[in-house]
Amino acid sequence: MLNTNDIYKKADEEFIETEKSSELIFDGKVLHLYRDEIYLPNGKESFREYCRHIGAVCVVPVTDEGEIICVRQYRYAVGRTVLEIPAGKLDSRDEIPIDAAVRELREETGAAAQKITYMGEYFSSPAILDERIYMFLAEGLEFGETDFDEDEFIEIVKIPVDELVGMIMRGEIIDGKTQAAVMRAALAINKELQYTAQAERN
Repeated sequence: MLNTNDIYKKADEEFIETEKSSELIFDGKVLHLYRDEIYLPNGKESFREYCRHIGAVCVVPVTDEGEIICVRQYRYAVGRTVLEIPAGKLDSRDEIPIDAAVRELREETGAAAQKITYMGEYFSSPAILDERIYMFLAEGLEFGETDFDEDEFIEIVKIPVDELVGMIMRGEIIDGKTQAAVMRAALAINKELQYTAQAERN
């Protein structure tokens, strides 16, 4: 019986595509667009157009009152105001993700966390973009001053965990990283509450 690692290894062997040549089409500040000639698994040739990104972090900050701190900001690419969790790109490919998470949490919400838990990686659109977003849960918050970037116009919104989960399930939260990270955080919080309740009963 194959385990999960065996399945992925087998998939890599059967479906991997290899680079023949690579051309940088556009070298921007945030995105870097490439067009690669490739070899398909059957030996035939094709091409792939994709963007490289330095990587990013997102944080689910949960208050002692059970509220998640979100931010509302206008997203020019989709032409609308979006409700999402605090997030930001790495300063460099060598930056340690948890350091970036601490920075973004402080800048966007003014909060410092006594406890930060890593919750995994999220790829927003792996067919065309290699952006890797590291997800964190922040608890035990202490608040100070925010430090927005000059081009950021942000409104801070606190939403109870269950209410935000409901908004996600109703399709009211369009941001993918927020959907993924909040659902993971909610599961983690519920498991911790169940464990605490069981320990108290015992």
